[in-house]
Amino acid sequence: MERRMGRRRFLGAAAGTAIAAGMFGRASARGRRPVRVGVIGTGGRGTSLLGILLGMEDVHVPAVCDISLPAAERARQMVADSGRPMPEAYTKGDHAYRGLVERDDLDAVVIATPWSWHTPMAVDALQAGKYAAVEVPCALTLDECWDLVNTSEKTGIPCMMLENWSFRRDNLAVLNMIRQGLFGDMVHCHCAHSHDCIDHWFFDPQGNIRWGGEFLIRRNCDQYPTHSLGPVLSWLDINCGDAFDSVTSTATESKGINAYFARKFGPDHPNAKRKYAQGDIVTSVIRTHRGKSVVVNYDMQLPRPYDNRWMVQGTLGLYDEDRAVVYIEGRSPAYHEWEPFAPYQEAFDHKWCQEAPTGAGHGGTDELELALFVKAVREGTQTPLDVYDSVTMSALVALSEKSIARHSEPVEFPDFTRGRWKTRKATFGVV
Repeated sequence: MERRMGRRRFLGAAAGTAIAAGMFGRASARGRRPVRVGVIGTGGRGTSLLGILLGMEDVHVPAVCDISLPAAERARQMVADSGRPMPEAYTKGDHAYRGLVERDDLDAVVIATPWSWHTPMAVDALQAGKYAAVEVPCALTLDECWDLVNTSEKTGIPCMMLENWSFRRDNLAVLNMIRQGLFGDMVHCHCAHSHDCIDHWFFDPQGNIRWGGEFLIRRNCDQYPTHSLGPVLSWLDINCGDAFDSVTSTATESKGINAYFARKFGPDHPNAKRKYAQGDIVTSVIRTHRGKSVVVNYDMQLPRPYDNRWMVQGTLGLYDEDRAVVYIEGRSPAYHEWEPFAPYQEAFDHKWCQEAPTGAGHGGTDELELALFVKAVREGTQTPLDVYDSVTMSALVALSEKSIARHSEPVEFPDFTRGRWKTRKATFGVV
């Protein structure tokens, strides 16, 4: 799914979030073993990720998979046009991907398919001994979350969800500020995925329902929580010093979809009359075991500009992404007045974010996360986002649905680490 940034969603996007050649080897990888990656799902999102992979000289793509023959052929041609051998294509039926993951000339698999296929494809990849990089959300049910955790633990193979907003330059700078103590002890976060997706993601511009829109008919939940929660996990040391304990979710009525179709196509359009389970706004409140709180908003069906509304607050101050400001007690020059975030962005820029010119994919976040994934595959190490991070973000889909159905009763958040969060050390962004 293509996610657009607003007018200043990502400080420094014009320059691009860079990948230093010395760290990740974009320029030349002579003498290094190439990483061999198969790509499952070569629609718009999959070809975007494939294009970034092909920009890395030390990555080979021996195979691609898509049930759409034109999509698969387009991907094959992209690989050939990059100067690499023409890859084999797997296109015959929903389970054609299994032939790809069973190949013995692949180290890793990138999965960019409709949501319902994310978990089964990732599980099969892990069982075949391949690193799995899976698009968001990585799971839709709690059983799927546990399938990913259990399979990754049993096989010893990492599984990483491609939550690119965890790799935004501004979010990584805030992480540095938190870890250097500028905000004191962390207390609270707010986050949101506010993105009007009716006319291009859930439905096409002609009003036809797409596969994503089918979920609006049958589920009432936070359908897309990972962009909200991505940076919050590292900011609050979730799964490495703290963990989510319980969540309460509330949904509004569903009015926005019907109103959109009535406005654009008339009140007699079938989609203007259809009943949708999905409420327009879902608000979830998460409590952690250490007493922190997180407010998460789902807002994807009403007219609005794009917005994430991140705010993180501690005992010494706070950061507000929406206004691009901070206030730090004893450091901000004016008492109880905001100051711009931009100077802090420069002063606390993360080592992952260097002065590279490309910034490919959402201001460079896609390039950065894929480069780090490839680096982990090559070195046989853990990925920057591990399976516990991945399922923790995704679990809010099922948990919010359960809480809403129970009239906003609190529901317990599973401990996917099985208690190890109490002793695990933070690894994300530690360089």
